[in-house]
Amino acid sequence: MRDIERWRVGPGEKVRLAHYDPASTVGAPGDRGVTEQAIPALHDELFALQDRLWAESRRSVLVVLQGLDSSGKDGTIKHVFRGVNPQGTTVASFKEPTALELAHDFLWRVHQRVPAAGEIGIFNRSHYEDVLVARVHDLVPEPVWRARYGLINAFEQTLTAAGTRVVKFFLHLSFEEQGKRLRSRLTEPDKRWKAQASDFAERKLWDSYQVAYRDLLEETSTEVAPWFVIPADHKWYRNWAVSQVLLQALEEMDPHYPDPAPLEVPEGID
Repeated sequence: MRDIERWRVGPGEKVRLAHYDPASTVGAPGDRGVTEQAIPALHDELFALQDRLWAESRRSVLVVLQGLDSSGKDGTIKHVFRGVNPQGTTVASFKEPTALELAHDFLWRVHQRVPAAGEIGIFNRSHYEDVLVARVHDLVPEPVWRARYGLINAFEQTLTAAGTRVVKFFLHLSFEEQGKRLRSRLTEPDKRWKAQASDFAERKLWDSYQVAYRDLLEETSTEVAPWFVIPADHKWYRNWAVSQVLLQALEEMDPHYPDPAPLEVPEGID
């Protein structure tokens, strides 16, 4: 068993994000160098488990990544899932809804992108935007976004009953580190393409988002679909911690290669 309980939010637990240290490296194998040296072995473990999940083709895993701008959602996908079989992996990014999506209930576009049997699906942002952005920007009345907590819990319970393991990560970044990363997008040539004026505008709403995330974690961390608060100031630690939680989930699922079906070899074939 991997020591992942330090990051798990228990059902009904009261959350105080100020009590979670975004710069924590507790539990890591060592410093950055030592921990990064341990990552390739985790890639090998993930590949082996994913190969069995893909071959078994009965169950799936949904990884939900949430966090404020520059918290490392893209980087987590790039580094944690390095080496997995692309055939059995999907990534969905949920941005501003289209007119067609707005003409349906808020979960309509999400349900279409959940992983099929055998797959690991990754949501880069997710249905939780509808209780975050929608709340902070007053896009819908409070009774509407507040009712969505229960609808989301029911949705994830439905996925679980159908064989999908839901693992949710909140990448917890400090205000100071976010500022540093956003500024780097203005000065470093290989990051300029990421810079958007909206990121700096959203930063002004930091306190509102902290409250929205607190409520989200309290209302939607369940036994079947728990949230894990991952310290994200150190990218190397973030990648290691997410890998630990994901591997634990797959190990608990314990996928198996299916037994081979009886096969009759036609005559004349050696």
